[in-house]
Amino acid sequence: MSKSTITPPKPSATLPNWDLIRLRGKSAIAHGLVLLIVFIMLLPLIYMVMMSFKTTTEIAQNPLGLPSSLYWGNYITALSSMGYVRSVLNSLGITVSVIIIVVFAGAMAAYPLARIQNRLSRTIVMIMALGLATPGFVTITPIYVIFRDIGLLDSYFGVILAFAALKLPLAVFFYTSFIAAIPIELEEAARLDGCTNWQVFWHVIRPLLAPVTATLSLFVMIMVWNDLIYPLLLLTDKDKLTVMIAVYKFVGNTGIDPTKLFPAAVLGSLPLLLMFAVFQRKIMAGATAGGVK
Repeated sequence: MSKSTITPPKPSATLPNWDLIRLRGKSAIAHGLVLLIVFIMLLPLIYMVMMSFKTTTEIAQNPLGLPSSLYWGNYITALSSMGYVRSVLNSLGITVSVIIIVVFAGAMAAYPLARIQNRLSRTIVMIMALGLATPGFVTITPIYVIFRDIGLLDSYFGVILAFAALKLPLAVFFYTSFIAAIPIELEEAARLDGCTNWQVFWHVIRPLLAPVTATLSLFVMIMVWNDLIYPLLLLTDKDKLTVMIAVYKFVGNTGIDPTKLFPAAVLGSLPLLLMFAVFQRKIMAGATAGGVK
């Protein structure tokens, strides 16, 4: 008699894969929560843009509803009264100049502080860290008096110098901790090849600073662009005003007119949002490239 082979029943292809279903369900819930959080974060921006297209009557009758039509009169009034293009160029020039000075001066100052481990270098780093904790209003009067005495009031250079000095402790603090984590063997190998200290910094250390430079530049850009106090204190010529001062002067401080407030707020933040959108990939590319180098 021939032995009969018993084959086990094959699993039906129609049976659902419960593990896969649970995994997809968790992924869908996570994506939904992320989208909800993003929407909540963007809600004030959406409301600001929505209100900027309303007339005074629409705002009074339906402050939370959508505009019946896109009313561009608010923006036309704001653009004609603010000197918008000039103020944006002023803010852009000041911000870029401050970032360049802070990045280069901060990196060059942090390099010896990170490599020379003694009491003096640690004391300097602690003093720089204390500069981060100093309230901004404490430095207003000294900066104004010093700049008045040396003739730097109402000048681009004075504003740039003030911002660079105020943001330099942040740069030194960022770069010192980052450079200290870089293996010193890279520098020793470069010195064996005949590199000077400057060549070691420029060709070995500087390319590795891309991640922290990207982060630092974002912080400095936001703080300088949105600052109102120091440009308002140091600048008086209307052709030199930054965009935030232009918004402040256009809106006024005696009363709040929504038809002025919301379009001015959109115009004031629009260049910063555009810079984020344009340089986002480069910032991320620099962050990832720095780790590889």
